[in-house]
Amino acid sequence: MPQGPDADTLNLGASWDVLCSSPGDSSYKFSIFYNSGPSGAWRNIGYSVYDFDALRPGDGHSHPLRFCSGGASSPPKGSGERIKNNAAAAENSHYKYWSRVYYNSGYKGNQDALAPYQSTGQFRKVYNENASFQWTYN
Repeated sequence: MPQGPDADTLNLGASWDVLCSSPGDSSYKFSIFYNSGPSGAWRNIGYSVYDFDALRPGDGHSHPLRFCSGGASSPPKGSGERIKNNAAAAENSHYKYWSRVYYNSGYKGNQDALAPYQSTGQFRKVYNENASFQWTYN
């Protein structure tokens, strides 16, 4: 499964074209959106996230994962906002792995699961109440 010892570092510090390029165009295969539809700001995620508000890239600090800021003249709604408890929709562009967004940190509680190449216009169980993300085999 897409996971590794430096997952938090890679989810926070990959290049802009990986993290913030148009969903489906990134090498990171999970995209999470601020608004239903999906619309508004988004973020591409490549590795499981134990807590959207506490990624630890090895610098001794905890960092929140945020939606990308885009468009200087008219940024999309949600630009720069924290992902935790602010996401409404998602797309899974991976050919093999399921993506799961959980209500609680640590991959616990209610979840919305997306099969490979599936998207949801609006989360049913974790709409604006989402704390972690995990890749699984099914």
